[in-house]
Amino acid sequence: MAAASAAVDELSRNFTYWALGASNGSLSGAWYRRNQIHLLGVLLAILGNLVMSISLNIQKYSHVQLAHQEHPRPYFKSMLWWAGAALMAVGEMGNFAAYGFAPITLIAPLGCVSVTGMTLAFAGTYLLVNFAPNRSQSISARMVQYYFVGWQFLIYVILEILIFCTLLYFHKRKGMKHMVILLTLVALLASLTVISVKAVSGMITFSVTDKMQLTYPIFYIMFIIMIASCVFQVKFLNQATKLYATTMVVPVNHVFFTTSAVIAGIIFYQEFLGAAFLTIFIYFFGCFLSFLGVLLVTRNREKEHLPQSYIDFGNIPGKQMLDKIQPDPNGLSYGTLPDGSDSTKSQSGEKKEV
Repeated sequence: MAAASAAVDELSRNFTYWALGASNGSLSGAWYRRNQIHLLGVLLAILGNLVMSISLNIQKYSHVQLAHQEHPRPYFKSMLWWAGAALMAVGEMGNFAAYGFAPITLIAPLGCVSVTGMTLAFAGTYLLVNFAPNRSQSISARMVQYYFVGWQFLIYVILEILIFCTLLYFHKRKGMKHMVILLTLVALLASLTVISVKAVSGMITFSVTDKMQLTYPIFYIMFIIMIASCVFQVKFLNQATKLYATTMVVPVNHVFFTTSAVIAGIIFYQEFLGAAFLTIFIYFFGCFLSFLGVLLVTRNREKEHLPQSYIDFGNIPGKQMLDKIQPDPNGLSYGTLPDGSDSTKSQSGEKKEV
């Protein structure tokens, strides 16, 4: 009881929540002064997610190249794939550092910057940055221990394990490789990743700025969870990028990952504790706008890259008599030659003269 009371006292000293007031909820000078440490986390998260987006495209390109080889090698023997994996590690390091400076509910949704460019997504990002929990949080080992054995987190972990095992059964035993199954497995692991990453990053920061925390067993427990969840998360994500187009995987993964990470931050770190209803509502509305922006942008990209059903030879020298030719003779429709064209008549005339 004494240890629990001490942990609660420590939580009350480490947490301060800024209520929505006259100067809060707008990007004013006072807001910047109050949130400089959070803005550093936002910047690291944005840069990290951009690098991760580039890495996913490099890895997808590597899979495409290997698939076209006569004797395909395993992807882990490709230098190009390892270059993408190295960039992924760099991006994850940016996210790792970001979680040490800002709440999960602020950092996780910023993954939308890796695939967005529309007004909706930027509007959602503005709302997320402005209305995310403004809670100054110093992560100590005692605090992580207190949360780790809390009934909210225990119930959450049990439910997550049941869902994960069910999906893994259908994936491994039934051979189901649907993108939703793979990315749901990624999202479930991601929730543990963000919890452990914030714990490890926060305890390292606390050790540097205040008191050494690396002697506590909970640090190493969280470190092991972080490494294990990251490894299997990358494995399932790599399977998804190998089987499906990046323009499909990236937006769905962003929505699943963000939702899972936000729920984990709310349950484990109680990041919305004491928040006003209006603040919570606007925050989730910002999440919705960022999700919608991601889906709209990627849908337009898919339309721009749709394969052409016909090949137009009109601009090829010597082939002006051809209009549009269906490349596949077994298709639903066939190409035609222009009726009554001069080239057709001349060809028929030449045959008669012969």
